[in-house]
Amino acid sequence: MTYYRPLVRHGEARPEGAVPLAGSALWFTEVEILSREAPPRIAPAGLVPEKERRRLSARRASIAGLDMTQPQIMGILNVTPDSFSDGGKHAGVEAAKAAALQMVADGATIIDVGGESTRPGAADVAEADEIARTAPVIAAIRAESQVPVSIDTRKATVGLEALEAGADLLNDVSGFTFDPALAPLAAQASVPVCIMHAQGDPATMQQDPQYANVLLDVYDFLEQQIDRLEAIGVIREQIVIDPGIGFGKTQEHNLTLLRNLSLFHGLGCPILLGVSRKGFIGRIGEEPRAEARAPGSIAAGLAALAQGVQFLRVHDVAETVQALRLWQAVR
Repeated sequence: MTYYRPLVRHGEARPEGAVPLAGSALWFTEVEILSREAPPRIAPAGLVPEKERRRLSARRASIAGLDMTQPQIMGILNVTPDSFSDGGKHAGVEAAKAAALQMVADGATIIDVGGESTRPGAADVAEADEIARTAPVIAAIRAESQVPVSIDTRKATVGLEALEAGADLLNDVSGFTFDPALAPLAAQASVPVCIMHAQGDPATMQQDPQYANVLLDVYDFLEQQIDRLEAIGVIREQIVIDPGIGFGKTQEHNLTLLRNLSLFHGLGCPILLGVSRKGFIGRIGEEPRAEARAPGSIAAGLAALAQGVQFLRVHDVAETVQALRLWQAVR
């Protein structure tokens, strides 16, 4: 199999033959051609087959009413006692609602509510507990705001309760491999989904993860899951993909994915990136405190936006939005 990674550029002046990237203001004239059998090589964009070029260039449909030609900031709302950087901070419906509304005021365009920690080593949470943590919070947010809300869950019963409470998107860190009932629920409800790649489950995923080729292995998994969901009725235009930084990956795996994010545009779906406050940012940035990793998280996020990523999933909304405004202004 051959893979095409666009070498992304920006600027109003474009050379003849420039191809728009995912219908955005970004574009490319060359691609890196990758395969498992041959070394990478650079080639003109005109050599990309028509089907692959259409997927790379086509404008993405709106997701939960959000314009995919503009960067979207997803605010993280963990309503768990044990998340790695903010566990317990948003305990209780009123505290969680207030945090969500503050993130919206700070510029978040979607809120991601999660009731199960998926940090390395985390244990499973009972469905009833996860529902009790998330559904009332989603209902409280919806009563005060029309901001899109996603439910961060691997479980169909949790997803169903969240949708009934007003959630707009199902975000599954297992890539719809954990609960076989979750993908059919998404199809039946006709809601957008986010498919994330993870190797192993949270309890074991960081115990010596191995790949033949992390970039292509993650791509192949996401393509397989997109095809599987599409086959049962999930609309491809309503699928978001996430390479799963930090989920069953070493620091070098993470950096390889971050350097090559533009490859994933070949799947024809919007890309979500979640790097906020993660351990590798602390190691590279020499910051042991998770809550103090906003600068490193923003640096990685802006580098991803330069490759055409559509969603940044972040804890530090105000700081990220300020950085994004300046980044857009100078570009």
